Amino acid sequence: MNYKFEQPVVGEIGVQKYKITIQWRNGQFIADEPEKSGGGDLGPDPFTLLLSSLASCTLATLRMYIDKKGWDIPEIKVNVNMFQQTKNEKLLTTIDRDIHFGNDIPNEQKERLLEIAGNCPVSRLLQADVAIRTYVYHNEEVDKKLNYSNSEVTVEWRPDLCKHSGRCVHGLPGVFDVNKRPWINIEGATTEDIISQVNKCPTGALKHHKK
Repeated sequence: MNYKFEQPVVGEIGVQKYKITIQWRNGQFIADEPEKSGGGDLGPDPFTLLLSSLASCTLATLRMYIDKKGWDIPEIKVNVNMFQQTKNEKLLTTIDRDIHFGNDIPNEQKERLLEIAGNCPVSRLLQADVAIRTYVYHNEEVDKKLNYSNSEVTVEWRPDLCKHSGRCVHGLPGVFDVNKRPWINIEGATTEDIISQVNKCPTGALKHHKK
């Protein structure tokens, strides 16, 4: 299991309705809800962000392919919208994507570019089986704790909170291996790497204490 990003996208909200700060690898931006939903419309709403993802992925994929082919297509525009309807008690979502090219191009090129657009990574993601795993971080004290220490740090494992997300095992296999006993080898990596990986635990089942 390899995550798409080394650092996750982080969202935070305070008491202001419904201003959300999104942090990504190169900075941050504001998301919000429209005024009709009680927000201030200070930034794109969640559905706009979703459609923007598809639009930007489509455009980038088309541009890469056009440049590779050396075709004379200086401008591409994509309109994206969506609607939802319930059929047989099941919510169905349809996303419409309209592609416009700035100049006239042969039909063969249009057909090929339509195929390329359909294969952009976000298109494939939206049409694939997607699982959303949700974890809640726990900071409260628990009774059962197991400690693993080296000369610099102690890793505390709280098994009752462990949801086995696999982040520790895949992120630092030299330290975390569920097929071994004990399953935490505190000498399997540097203290800095261990602390970094422990901080990625989504539930609070792993904690660290520097000596």
